[in-house]
Amino acid sequence: MADPMRIRASEKDGEIDVKILMKHDMESGQRKDAAGAIIPAWHITTLVATVNDKEVFAAQFGPAVSKDPFLNFKFKGAAKGDEVVVNWVDTKGDKRTDKAKIS
Repeated sequence: MADPMRIRASEKDGEIDVKILMKHDMESGQRKDAAGAIIPAWHITTLVATVNDKEVFAAQFGPAVSKDPFLNFKFKGAAKGDEVVVNWVDTKGDKRTDKAKIS
């Protein structure tokens, strides 16, 4: 199982600022190992963030995203104390869910 995401969510003037650091190797499928064999593609494909069961951000990633990606987005419509829930799925079908309270 992958390491937990580091999520920070803060509110200022009604706007929520979310920062996410995801630990994932994000292999493109184009690199080769020491023996010259292609390392299979393995990367996050979808990411969804919700607050109070409402989707506030969604993304689709491809193989060109770097290892351990960082994501930052802002939205309105939540308050301090609400919980941001972030889910991702990768090409192997692995899933990860992490949460953070808005401060």
